[in-house]
Amino acid sequence: MRDELEHRLKLRNIKLSDYEDIREIMVSIYRDQGGAWTKQELKNQIKAFPEGQICIEDNGKVVAAALSLVVDYAKFGDNHTYDQITGYGKFDTHDDDGDTLYGTDVFVHQDYRGMRIGRRLYDARKELCENLNLRSIIAGGRIPGYSKYADQMTPRKYIDLVKSKEIFDPVLSFQLANEFHVRKVITKYLPEDTDSRAYATLLEWINIYYEKDEKLIGNKKSIVRLGLVQWKMRRFNSVDDLMQQVEFFVDTVSGYKSDFCLLPEFFNAPLLAEFNDMDASEAIRNLADYTDEIVSRMSDLALSYNVNIIAGSMPEYDGKKLRNVSYLCRRDGTTDKQYKLHITPDEQSYWGLQGGNGIKVFDTDAGKIGILICYDVEFPELGRILAEQEMDILFVPFWTDTKNAFLRVNICAKARAIENECYVAITGSVGNLPRVENMDIQFSQSAIYSPSDFSFPHDATVAQASENAETTIVADVDLDLLTKQRKAGSVRNLEQRRLDLYSVQWKRKK
Repeated sequence: MRDELEHRLKLRNIKLSDYEDIREIMVSIYRDQGGAWTKQELKNQIKAFPEGQICIEDNGKVVAAALSLVVDYAKFGDNHTYDQITGYGKFDTHDDDGDTLYGTDVFVHQDYRGMRIGRRLYDARKELCENLNLRSIIAGGRIPGYSKYADQMTPRKYIDLVKSKEIFDPVLSFQLANEFHVRKVITKYLPEDTDSRAYATLLEWINIYYEKDEKLIGNKKSIVRLGLVQWKMRRFNSVDDLMQQVEFFVDTVSGYKSDFCLLPEFFNAPLLAEFNDMDASEAIRNLADYTDEIVSRMSDLALSYNVNIIAGSMPEYDGKKLRNVSYLCRRDGTTDKQYKLHITPDEQSYWGLQGGNGIKVFDTDAGKIGILICYDVEFPELGRILAEQEMDILFVPFWTDTKNAFLRVNICAKARAIENECYVAITGSVGNLPRVENMDIQFSQSAIYSPSDFSFPHDATVAQASENAETTIVADVDLDLLTKQRKAGSVRNLEQRRLDLYSVQWKRKK
């Protein structure tokens, strides 16, 4: 007796032998809108696109179904009718080379309402759309509740009130809850649909994983491997000594097939010992003389070890202005740079550093990246400007002397990851430099942070190093998860900004 009462739901493709079950449901639901498909029409639909005809059975009986076909949507445009796009039910408009999954019907047996079976069918359609690499799902949606309000308001006003949940519509409310958006209102879509007054919503669900031109090699990477170097400050007698240690770490992270190698801010500070008899501002300007040589040798390492190197940061002096700059040495041989924009009071008074005037997102073969040097990450506007340019990973080379200084960088870096829905990688230096004034002590705990949602670590920490120990972090980040977070996360910090109330703007002309 208990076995007979238990549900045993199964999602599968429709077979022609399911026709009587399907007909029973359609007749009960669409009695006033044309009733059920004929058996021959169902046969044609299965033959045209068997993968798109989906049902749920319970103990062998079909209790719900979803029908669909693939079309070249440009051939129909937004002003089509149901009969036109379905070929009057024959599905001879199905196109294996089309770009859009078109949903024609979804129906659930009345005894199974309230069991969220319709949601399962919608999820199956989305999975099919993603697996077939189609641009989107489009459907014409009935608005059966409109008949009660047709004398009071336009269809557009009715739809707006349904969106704001002031009115419940049994079809549209369900579709909006399943991440479809209304592209437009269409007329005479189903002339026999008197409840909708022959109006319909043109609905769309966008496949965020769609790739227009799939290539066999050289595609955009989804899984990106980050290598972070938590660098120990030690005495180096020359640039050769420094670069020997740099090459050791580049070789190490490259050996794990990392896509990026991140070094800390002022990783070349040990070379200041050579100028320790000078005034601090003069010493760092002399240190800047090594920057061009180090960048050139870093670029060679990026090429030979096949890894993109974010070369921490180094001083740059042009005879008038002293700046702090981070170089991106790509593994294709090109270089780029990002200046530190915000200078700490100590850096300004002790060295005379000045801030740069520009910020940008850098294209790489492993995603779009941004670079903020140390103090810059404590200014949320910069992270937001980069996020608006579709940054995937933010790299933050830093130098901090004390734990409270480190925590400022660390906490702000994690906040940037959450609020901008991106990954943030930070690394600093450890150890001591007894003969280097103003750079004598170091504190670091390198880490990689992520957004905070179900697809990511519960504490938004992908990986974290031991504090104050020379080491490396090698960890993978999934860029596709960022796409999913931005469109379907529990919260969507970028999408849901109140741009009608506020915005962040870059004022300086590029």
